[in-house]
Amino acid sequence: MAEQVHGSTVSSDVHSPSVLEPEQRAALVFVLVLLVFLGLLMVRCFRILLDPYRSMPSSTWTDYTEKYTFDYRIS
Repeated sequence: MAEQVHGSTVSSDVHSPSVLEPEQRAALVFVLVLLVFLGLLMVRCFRILLDPYRSMPSSTWTDYTEKYTFDYRIS
């Protein structure tokens, strides 16, 4: 009798695992976009950590030195 129960367990409404529902596809695309965005942010942060002065605009520190260099020229 146990053999008959195991033999009749095949049902017709079993979904194939390769077919995704539209909600699952949308969630998967959203997660992939978030992962790409996170990866880009991580790369940018590591680049800033490795060379912090490259990301700083040069006008913020060159204006400072030029202003005080001009004061030295006057005196």
